[in-house]
Amino acid sequence: MGAAMRRIQAGNALTAFGIGFTVPFLYIYVAQVRGLGSMAATSAFVAFALGALVALPFTGRVIDRRGPVPVVIGAAVVASAGALALGLSNGVVPILLSALALGAGQAVMQPALATMIVWCSTPSTRTRAFALQFFMQNLGLGIGGLVGGQIVDVDRPGSFTLLFGIEAVMFLVLAAVIASVRMPQVPGINDAMAKAAAPAGGGWKRLLQHKAMVQLCLLGFVLFFACYGQFESGLAAFGTEAAGISPSTLGFALAANTGAIVIAQFVVLRLVEKRRRSRVIALVGLIWTVAWVIAGFSGLGHGSAVMAAGAFITTYALFGIGEAMLSPTLAPLVADLAPEGSVGQYNSAFALVKQMALALGPLGVPLGAGIPMLYIGIFVMVSLGIAGLALRLGKQLSPVQDNPSLSRIVAQGGPVAGAAKAAAAEPAHV
Repeated sequence: MGAAMRRIQAGNALTAFGIGFTVPFLYIYVAQVRGLGSMAATSAFVAFALGALVALPFTGRVIDRRGPVPVVIGAAVVASAGALALGLSNGVVPILLSALALGAGQAVMQPALATMIVWCSTPSTRTRAFALQFFMQNLGLGIGGLVGGQIVDVDRPGSFTLLFGIEAVMFLVLAAVIASVRMPQVPGINDAMAKAAAPAGGGWKRLLQHKAMVQLCLLGFVLFFACYGQFESGLAAFGTEAAGISPSTLGFALAANTGAIVIAQFVVLRLVEKRRRSRVIALVGLIWTVAWVIAGFSGLGHGSAVMAAGAFITTYALFGIGEAMLSPTLAPLVADLAPEGSVGQYNSAFALVKQMALALGPLGVPLGAGIPMLYIGIFVMVSLGIAGLALRLGKQLSPVQDNPSLSRIVAQGGPVAGAAKAAAAEPAHV
C-alpha cells in the first residue's frame, strides 16, 4: 500500500473501533439508563436509519464535484457532534436529533471512504484493498465492543457518556488522518479497463439507465436484507423464540460471525480474487442457503439445547464466511461499473440500497417469532434467488469487470485483450 492507502485504512479501523464502543449498547442506554423505554429506543434506531436515508441521495454528487476528502471530514465532524450529544442527552427529542446526526454522518462516510480507496487503487489492487477495509472494520468493531463491554455499567450513566465521548474522539481522529492524505492527481479507475459508454443525462438518470448497475443494486438489496437486515432482528427473534436461544448464546453467535470474518478474510481472498465475481456471489447465495437450513434445524426442537445452540452459532459463522467473500467483490464491482466522474454517485447509490435493506430488515421479526418455519423457508428461497440473480448479473458484465485479474492481460495486449475491451466498450444501458 502507498502512504495514502495506509492512512485511509488506519482511519477506517480507528473509526470502527469507536463505533464498536456504542453500537451494542445503544438500546440499553436509551431504554434503561435514560429510562425512556423501549419505544424511545426503537425510535432512536429509526432516526439513525432516517439520517442515512436523507443524506445519501445527495452525497454522491458532492463527492464527484468536490472530492471525497472534504466529504469525509465534514461527515466525521457531524458524526462526532452527534455521538457527543447522544451521550449527554436525557430527553427523547435530543436523543432523536443526536441519532439523526450520527446516522447521517456515518452513512456519508461510507461512500466517501470507498471513493478514496478507488482513487488510490487500480483494478488489480482494488480487490485486496476492499478486503482489508472490511477486515479492519470488523476487527475494530469487535475489539471496540469487547472493551466497551468492560466499561459500561447500567447503574452509572457516566460510563455510557464516556463511551459516546470516545466514539466522538475517534471520528475527529478520522477527520485529522484523512486531512493529511494526499490523493492522486488523477483517479486510477480506468487503469487497464475500458468503461461502458455512459448514457446521457444527470447523475441519477444515468445510473438508472445503466442496466448492469441497476441489477447490481437489486442484488445488493436482496443480499443486505437477507443477511445484515436479519442479524439483530428477524434471525435473533427466531433464535430466542423458536430455538430457545439464550441472550448469551446470541452474543456467542455474533462473536462467531465476526471471528469467521477475521479468520477467513484473507484465506477466502486467495480463493476468490482470480475468479469471476458473479460466480463468487452465486456461491455466497448457496452458502447462505445452507446457513438458513441449519438455522431451521436449531428451531425444530428435536435435539438438545446444546445442539440447537451449536447450529445457531454455525449459522452466524457461515454468514460471516459469505460476508468475507462479498467484501472483495461488491465494492470493487461498483467502482468498475461507474463511468468516469461518477464513482461517488455509484458508491452513494449502493450505500443507499444497503441502508434501505437494513431499514426494512425488522419486517422479518413477526415471522421469525410467530411463524418460524415459514420464515426459514422464505429466506432459503431468497438465498437461492441470490445465486440466480448473481448469474444473471454476470451476463451484463464485461470479462474484465467480472474477473478483474484479466485486467493485467488486457493491459499487456494478451489474447483476451481484444474481446475484453470490445465487450467493455459496449453500451450498458437500457
